[in-house]
Amino acid sequence: MSPLPAKPRGMYFEEFEAGQKIITAGRTITEADIVNFAGLSGDYNQMHTDSQYSKVSPFNQRVAHGLLGVAIGSGLATQTGVMEGTVIAFREIKNWKFIKPMFIGDTIHVELDVKGTKAMPRIGGGSVEIDLSVKNQASDTVMKGTWVVLIAAQPNKIFKKA
Repeated sequence: MSPLPAKPRGMYFEEFEAGQKIITAGRTITEADIVNFAGLSGDYNQMHTDSQYSKVSPFNQRVAHGLLGVAIGSGLATQTGVMEGTVIAFREIKNWKFIKPMFIGDTIHVELDVKGTKAMPRIGGGSVEIDLSVKNQASDTVMKGTWVVLIAAQPNKIFKKA
């Protein structure tokens, strides 16, 4: 007998409601993160990789890549399990703003706020719009924006196609 597939841990489309708030765990930005992201992305800008150059920059130290913060924030959001096994696709990032720099040693977390939902019967679920704020250890917002994520409907609640 084949084992039954595991029940998804994530929330289904119908379980999301405007006003829901989720706060992730924290994660500290390391030098290894910056070096590895530079290698992966090809972005070896001196503000990220050259400590001597950075000492005379406006920040007086190396700055983490903004897109590294987006990537880590995405990982932190995923680790909450809210979308595990129920996400169909990451659809859109809207109005993303990089507000403050992230430095080696900063610990960031993400605050997610569900803004709204829209049923999409043709995909068997719907879109969920989520505002995100990435914050550092001082609770300063370092970046923020909105995600649109496609989430599956509950298996017994699949919408009828019109």
